[in-house]
Amino acid sequence: MSGEEAPSFEAALKKLESIVQRLEQGELPLEESLTLYEEGIRLSRFCHAKLEEAEGKIELLMKDARGDLVLDREGRPKKTPFGP
Repeated sequence: MSGEEAPSFEAALKKLESIVQRLEQGELPLEESLTLYEEGIRLSRFCHAKLEEAEGKIELLMKDARGDLVLDREGRPKKTPFGP
């Protein structure tokens, strides 16, 4: 992810899952484990940022006709889940 084009959320998540599986096996040399851990942290932050970005877009879409945010019963911005 350094200097390259950013991966899609799905590609980053798949890579992160692969890293977690490799680290959980516990059979890697320390240096390789540290390198994978660092990459996993970067991917985790990337995925988190993408999710926050999507959440912000959803909140914008959930505004009413006056432009006010539609709130749920607890007073938090109402969100619509993705998916069919």
